[in-house]
Amino acid sequence: MSTSRRGRLFAALVVPATLLLLGSTAQAATFSPEADPVAAINADIAQHNHELGSQIRRVEGDKSTPDTQQAAQQPQPAQAVPNQVLATVAGMDVASYQGNVDWASWWNQGKRFVWTKATESTSYTNPYFAQQYNGSYNQGFIRGAYHFATPNTSSGAAQAQYFVAHGGGWSADGKTLPGALDMEYNPYGATCYGLSKAGMTSWILDFHDTYHALTGRYPVIYTSTSWWSSCVSGDFSSTAPLWVARYASSVGTLPYNWGYYTVWQYTSSPLDQDTFNGAYDRLQALANG
Repeated sequence: MSTSRRGRLFAALVVPATLLLLGSTAQAATFSPEADPVAAINADIAQHNHELGSQIRRVEGDKSTPDTQQAAQQPQPAQAVPNQVLATVAGMDVASYQGNVDWASWWNQGKRFVWTKATESTSYTNPYFAQQYNGSYNQGFIRGAYHFATPNTSSGAAQAQYFVAHGGGWSADGKTLPGALDMEYNPYGATCYGLSKAGMTSWILDFHDTYHALTGRYPVIYTSTSWWSSCVSGDFSSTAPLWVARYASSVGTLPYNWGYYTVWQYTSSPLDQDTFNGAYDRLQALANG
């Protein structure tokens, strides 16, 4: 074959290949995540899920120490539940980061209740949920599930439905806690997910009412006082038990209109640890509804 003929053949092969690459680039640009922000957020959630309190620690910090942890496990008279004996019950919460949990070990350390992450948005489920949720139950724990909310990706109703469909339901077996709605700082940007206080209140109410319609229970609401004050204007104190996050020796000021807390997350070291505000029989009463 002559040199000139080889050159013409090479050019004939290269040009279509170049066009194919350009076409692929153009097609990729058409489906770029930037063209669909919701899809981009959901794709990120699928890759980087967030555990309860992760964004509160990121923004507010965890200032807990062995001394504050010990103090947090004592009854807090200023935040006592009316007409109940001053007491606490030790608990914890877990997510996929803990993997398969040694429930016997935590039981032997005195923990008696746990909430396990089930879902986030409408695209993520915890791959370790079955081991964590059922394993704790089999060990004797009173257990529940929680949902990490992303109010800018879908409605409260849609996320409540997804949560219930993927482990977040409730059963009257005496050992299952109502599902918890995790409301905290946006891991992707604007603190309040781009919603006004009224808009955020409406979103939470949508989840709250849908969860109640599906399960017969109102969700526990997990949050920090600072985030709630910045992002929410509504009052859920008459229906939703409060699970407050504060990593200090006292629970401090509570979010709007809650007169007392039900659960307090007081540290993330060596994992998220919580106290129930009351005696064990009151924890059983929360499970029983």
